[in-house]
Amino acid sequence: MGFLSRIRRLISGQTEISGVINVYAPVSGKVVAIEKVPDPVFSEKIVGDGLAIEPKGQLIKAPIDGRIGKIFETNHAFSIESNEGLEIFVHFGIGTVELRGNGFKRLAEEGQEVKMGDPILEFDLGYLKQHTDSLLTPVLIANMEDIQEIDKKQGQLEAGKDVIFTVKL
Repeated sequence: MGFLSRIRRLISGQTEISGVINVYAPVSGKVVAIEKVPDPVFSEKIVGDGLAIEPKGQLIKAPIDGRIGKIFETNHAFSIESNEGLEIFVHFGIGTVELRGNGFKRLAEEGQEVKMGDPILEFDLGYLKQHTDSLLTPVLIANMEDIQEIDKKQGQLEAGKDVIFTVKL
């Protein structure tokens, strides 16, 4: 996503992105270090840096104000970009793509403008516990090349209310 957003910014004339943005928990639960996610794509920060959440509840909410970029067909992951150019990627669990959408319901659409805390996806935690490798939900900054600093939080979080990290662009 970083490369494409850079091209979009160049085309629109916005070459620099700057500011400090609070990113809020998209799902309630306990913070887990990204390095502990049982998938090297996430634990080795190939997609981006961030953290994971051991989820509870039933909703995945927008972690920032912005525009939904992509919601995967299987409704297990989505991307969102803020007006300032921060790109966040939320991926529910490991092995969820194989469920072909079972256990998830889409509540928002690609291209939709959302406010932090707006519901994006609904999930059936009981079903997903039985059918996935891990429920750990990575929340990543996809355009790390634009980030100067990231301050990650710890502990228990409530979706749409608690900051999971503060990012300086």
